[in-house]
Amino acid sequence: MRVDLHCHSTHSDGSFAADEVATRAGRTGVELFCLTDHDTLAGYEATRAALPTATVLRGVELSCKHQTRTIHLLMYGVQDGAGADALEQRLVGVQDDRRSRLRAICSRLDELGIHLDAEQILRDAAGRTPGRPDVARALLAVKAVRSLREAFERYLHDNGPADVAFAKISLAEGLELGKAAGARMSLAHPHTLRSPALVADLYRRHRDDGLEGIEALYGRYSHAEREGWLRLAKQYDLVVTGGSDFHGEAMPDVAQPGIELPEPYAARLCAWLGVSSSVTSSTSVTSSTSSTSS
Repeated sequence: MRVDLHCHSTHSDGSFAADEVATRAGRTGVELFCLTDHDTLAGYEATRAALPTATVLRGVELSCKHQTRTIHLLMYGVQDGAGADALEQRLVGVQDDRRSRLRAICSRLDELGIHLDAEQILRDAAGRTPGRPDVARALLAVKAVRSLREAFERYLHDNGPADVAFAKISLAEGLELGKAAGARMSLAHPHTLRSPALVADLYRRHRDDGLEGIEALYGRYSHAEREGWLRLAKQYDLVVTGGSDFHGEAMPDVAQPGIELPEPYAARLCAWLGVSSSVTSSTSVTSSTSSTSS
């Protein structure tokens, strides 16, 4: 089954509009799709309209904090209702924190002799999640760096000379918000935590809180990397999820959205999400209604 449950549009740090991302996914034969922009639920309606013969979920990639680490929590199938309203309201606060962070990053750069107009960067980012990639593009525009990669390597990486932390939602709060909104939740790209032991500990602590999925079939993983996370999924009885992490031209090493999710992972995933596993599915949904994760 071809799916994409992790991709980005211009609502966050992708380079294509939400409908274009969905259209490209459709061209590759994606049957199950969820746009997961950073800290925003925007774009769902556009993707649903662009993929009328696929199953389309409403989702988000939520930046959470656990101890000193950033955890990227993928939420799938957010339902309309009070829970979704509470999640949306919390995301408004996250967006405000991100704007304040961007201003602080520009202040740090100013101290380093690089002068950027933070308010102009924020105006240019209107309608999407502002973040370090916007600052990186501004650094490139003023020729302070020769590439976006250099912007991060020299200035913007975690704990870099111009990086500023912002108050992320705790993992516990993120899971609580997701459950209240009727979403299924998965850990994105587990390798970024740099510790399989830490990943295992997350599931020991939080599986009963709704952290039931693991993105073991991440688009950039080699066969060996996938196998390691698949073993952990089996050990903790986790639902295997998959996504390309497509960003368009912003990250050209991922050429197109969509990955292949083999059986029996596809069947269990669809049951967990409460959607049809038929390749002829034509229902667009916002919610999940059943679970086989126990």
